[in-house]
Amino acid sequence: MMRILFALIFWPMLQYAIGQEEIMLYQGKPKGSEAWNWSEKTSTSNAFNTKVVYNVVEPSITAYLPPYYLATGTAIIVAPGGAFHTLSIDNEGVEVARWLNSKGIAAFVLKYRLVHSMTDDPVAELLQKMSDFDKLDDENAAIIPLAMQDGLTAVGYLREHAREFDINPGKIGFMGFSAGATLTMSVVYNAADEQRPDFVIPVYAYEPAILGTQVPETETPIFLAVAGDDQLGMTLHSVNIYRKWFEAGQPAELHIYEKGGHGFGMRKQNLPTDSWYERLGEWLQLQGYLKRLYPSKYEKLYGEEAVARSAVEKWERLKKDYAELDRYADLNLLVEKVKKTSPRVVFLGNSITEGWVRTDSSFFIRNNFIGRGISGQTSSQLLLRFRQDVVDLSPEAVVIHIGTNDIAENTGIYNPEFTMDNIESMVEIAQTNHIKVILAAVVPSTKFEWNRAVGDRSDMIIDLNRRIERYARSRDIPFVDYHSALKNEENGMDPEVAPDGVHPNAAGYTLMESLILPVVQKCLSD
Repeated sequence: MMRILFALIFWPMLQYAIGQEEIMLYQGKPKGSEAWNWSEKTSTSNAFNTKVVYNVVEPSITAYLPPYYLATGTAIIVAPGGAFHTLSIDNEGVEVARWLNSKGIAAFVLKYRLVHSMTDDPVAELLQKMSDFDKLDDENAAIIPLAMQDGLTAVGYLREHAREFDINPGKIGFMGFSAGATLTMSVVYNAADEQRPDFVIPVYAYEPAILGTQVPETETPIFLAVAGDDQLGMTLHSVNIYRKWFEAGQPAELHIYEKGGHGFGMRKQNLPTDSWYERLGEWLQLQGYLKRLYPSKYEKLYGEEAVARSAVEKWERLKKDYAELDRYADLNLLVEKVKKTSPRVVFLGNSITEGWVRTDSSFFIRNNFIGRGISGQTSSQLLLRFRQDVVDLSPEAVVIHIGTNDIAENTGIYNPEFTMDNIESMVEIAQTNHIKVILAAVVPSTKFEWNRAVGDRSDMIIDLNRRIERYARSRDIPFVDYHSALKNEENGMDPEVAPDGVHPNAAGYTLMESLILPVVQKCLSD
């Protein structure tokens, strides 16, 4: 039972419906920058080779929310770096937010107040100033308290509005890169309880500019990452912060990569730093921040880790045997050894066919029917194993029932033309080998629990069934309409015939048997 259910849990190509909403942290210009008369701008052509924001006057957070089926209730404020002169808004902001969304974390990219850039090339200005760090620090000293207040305000805002974003007010983290990491540490050192983040993630922080030194008494886990060849010498700064946290008895994890330089963020450099965020994901899991708010039925039954592990194992098997040709290899060898007492008919399909044989094996045995269903399979996989699991068994007829997992996108983006091409190819192979064909309608469904990302596709199922029926009529092939017999008012299936809305139970299969058996008998007698 476990193997069969896990086989249904195909690892989908996740499609994240990321919500984006920019939220101003203050009404009007905040205290400390009332007299600022410049405007926020963006630079896309600069020496950093990435999009940067500069001249931030009105601080904000932009919400990137994960789809409900991934949501964990954890939120992280992301503060991009840029020496308090610019914000590396993509590499250390938006791209980070999207990765966090993939883990079910609500991300809020923070635009905090910055030093005023006097030209339209803020990066060139900054690089010139970085030749004298002491002078740069002096200039930043007036801005860092303002940026810190923006960070504190952002945490407070999320706590106050946690319900609106479906987040847990006790699972709000703060993450920053370079100057953003300096901001992260300043926030956690100086926050009152209502504005203190529950965990922090400073990535290549600049310690000399951090405001405050007092490690919180409340448990506040920290994750640090830095490269050993950081051009700005941030490596020891991360070590110092780790040591302080460790000595205070706080949960702490530090990753120092030999190479990666400063500002690696989400960049790809073909170095171990390319996957630093995977280590972060492991740490978040360890700390309990990735537990789903709305687990699927499989996750409820077996646990999230077991389901994820099974999905990975499934993909590993498919890489070796995409069509799962080994599934019935041994049973197929036995078919010729069994005395043929009546016409053989192969029922070819997915988990619905596989479950049918398991639920009512007597139906198959007494009619000399052969079940060849494999959980999770799509039409392309059936086509690849059609010769082995149908033609080589020399049946008089084959019942082809496929399409649910195509629409659920188990092996790729759904394309009805591609699915129909596969079905038509199977029909042509069967007829070339003098095997009669019966086509069956895809059973109703309004959701796919193993891939909730695709949502309600009941209309697509109806459309595919119409295509199959039209094709069947054009080729004078019998068509069995399971869909009309099983559907409810929402074009799904009621629990009485399919408890999970996808896979029929004994009552559902009994109804299907009453539909298919006379069609098979007539097909064989013609």
